[in-house]
Amino acid sequence: MRFNKDKTFKIMQITDMQEIPAISPDTMKLLDAAVEAEKPDLVVYTGDQIKGYGVTYKGKGKELENAVKSTVQKLLEPVTKRGIPYAVTFGNHDRQVGISNKDQFEHIYKTLGICVGEQAEGIDGGGTYSIPIKSSDGGDRDVANLYLFDSGTDAKGGGYEPFDPAIIKWYQKTRDELKDKNGDYVPSIVFQHIPMDEYYHVLKRVSKHEKGAIRAFRTHKNEYYKVGDTCGKNDILLEPPSVPNANTGEFDAISECGDVKAVFVGHDHKNSFVGTYKGVDLGFTQSSGFNVYGNRTKRGVRVIVLNEDEPDKYKTYTRTFDELVGKKVSKPLYDFFSSKAPETVDAAIPMITKTVGVLAVIVAIIVLLIKFL
Repeated sequence: MRFNKDKTFKIMQITDMQEIPAISPDTMKLLDAAVEAEKPDLVVYTGDQIKGYGVTYKGKGKELENAVKSTVQKLLEPVTKRGIPYAVTFGNHDRQVGISNKDQFEHIYKTLGICVGEQAEGIDGGGTYSIPIKSSDGGDRDVANLYLFDSGTDAKGGGYEPFDPAIIKWYQKTRDELKDKNGDYVPSIVFQHIPMDEYYHVLKRVSKHEKGAIRAFRTHKNEYYKVGDTCGKNDILLEPPSVPNANTGEFDAISECGDVKAVFVGHDHKNSFVGTYKGVDLGFTQSSGFNVYGNRTKRGVRVIVLNEDEPDKYKTYTRTFDELVGKKVSKPLYDFFSSKAPETVDAAIPMITKTVGVLAVIVAIIVLLIKFL
């Protein structure tokens, strides 16, 4: 990868398509319109490309691999048909289809279009690597760098497994090697699927009675949040960041030398914001798939523009379905009800409890009416 002659480099982040073989036409409309409008130099897919759970992907072995590859091939088409390079990492749902991230990376993505990046040496799976962006003058100097991390999957018993400490050590080694080669730390951006616990530090803890307060769960059980003061005025928080069950020190590592300027994740489909904590921007990008819950026509993609003359800075914005395609979706009822559904099991429990309580009151009233009328 290399900066353009005008010294810019444009990245598009696409996350949480979470598609099935019967791909939503709205997903494809969004992706095609976004890529056509922005013409990125690199597209980064940050996980949950497919809905690995459920029964939509059938078969075993080669039959299953072919089914997944067929879906992925269609999802990548807005990028591959234009000859745009892309990079991919994985979310918690990709491997649930029954094909490891390693096999998906090597047997599917590496056979489609211009898939850049090679799996980090000594790290299991696929989707962990770095992509240096070199100077526009044709030299070998690394002006900026992108890291993709495989942030793991669901934990046994609920929640999400801790971030792999081996990836942290690999990152530190790679960071120092880039410094040795280029004479200084190389400004970098991290892409991964699951957010770190430190994302809560760019939010503002509020009373549960405050309008717009979002209830958190697990490690932040019974806490309520809104977007914090370092976030943009139009940023969106509609569900709590679903973070790992334990903190293994990823943020401490990426913030210790000042090379990482920003982290961008997906995972929590309705969120779209960027805030700053200890000099590192922590960003969420909303989902882009219409066969899974999301923020309706505010589904979209994120664009990040780097400048060779100021590689430690960047510009970012999102492009949404409503501005690129329009307000109408192909399945309006599904879109409405899926947007109201609880995002996780943790979010579902209080909703179910409340519903059961309401039903109990109704039953009690009916019993009393029958008894006394």
